[in-house]
Amino acid sequence: MTTVTISIPESLRKFVDVQVERRGFGNVSEYFRALVREQQEKEVDRQLEALLLEGLESGEDIPVTPAFWKELKAETAALLKKHPPKPRHGRKR
Repeated sequence: MTTVTISIPESLRKFVDVQVERRGFGNVSEYFRALVREQQEKEVDRQLEALLLEGLESGEDIPVTPAFWKELKAETAALLKKHPPKPRHGRKR
């Protein structure tokens, strides 16, 4: 693991200390790692949303029928089997 050093004013340090205590983090490093992970997840969500919107705006409409949903569920199950989701790092509470 690498080390990053930051400088923050005393008022922010007090805020961080309160957040560490309230949210149950063991130390300041855990708190900042959780913040970075949250931002990573938000960025992934933004990218996914952009791709979904791009997909919606391209091509022709597809009729959404019961057969469509059945096929989509089967494809999704196959993809999840092939590429299981990675465990998410939750923050302590």
